[in-house]
Amino acid sequence: MAEPTSAGAGVAEAPKPATPPPAAAKLAPAKPAAKPAAKATGPTRRIFIISSFFGSWFATAWTTFTLSMIAMLLGTVRFLFPNVLSEPPSVYKAGSVTDYEEDKVDDKYKEFGFWVIRHKDDRNRDIIYALSTVCTHLGCNPNWLDADKKFKCPCHGSGFRISGVNFEGPAPRPLERHAIRKTDDGGIVVDKSRKFQKEIGQWDDPDSYVLM
Repeated sequence: MAEPTSAGAGVAEAPKPATPPPAAAKLAPAKPAAKPAAKATGPTRRIFIISSFFGSWFATAWTTFTLSMIAMLLGTVRFLFPNVLSEPPSVYKAGSVTDYEEDKVDDKYKEFGFWVIRHKDDRNRDIIYALSTVCTHLGCNPNWLDADKKFKCPCHGSGFRISGVNFEGPAPRPLERHAIRKTDDGGIVVDKSRKFQKEIGQWDDPDSYVLM
């Protein structure tokens, strides 16, 4: 006969119930994640202001320098080309020989620097000549005074006869003549590029007058 087994032999031991965790062991609520530290703005703002200031200063200086160099270059290039087109002409058509009365002074061409005058010379020849409007003292422009029959300089009082010969005031010599010629159709042409002075005998040059 089989031996009886002891009580409880062969019977599986029942599992022990899990022991609940103590109240103190309960999990605490999770802490919120720490916010990342804000970046310091002071140095960045300072660097931006400094760079903006020096950047603007440098840009202004460089722009000014560049414009100055361009202006100098243009001035140099302009200097290489003479201002020929802006210079006044030296040759003028001054009407016809029939337009001029003896001993009458017309200011028609005074703005161009000469008077065209018909007058009898020292040899009693009836001639037409172009008299310069520049005083031989200091370069002012005399005026014709018809009542006094003379040219009078308003600057220092020099006086010139209708022939251009000086007779009063500080002017040291007569007014100059310009070259003049008569065309085939009776026209008068004055060339201001050529001048004739009485004191050195140039008024005897046939290019300094036109015979009527």
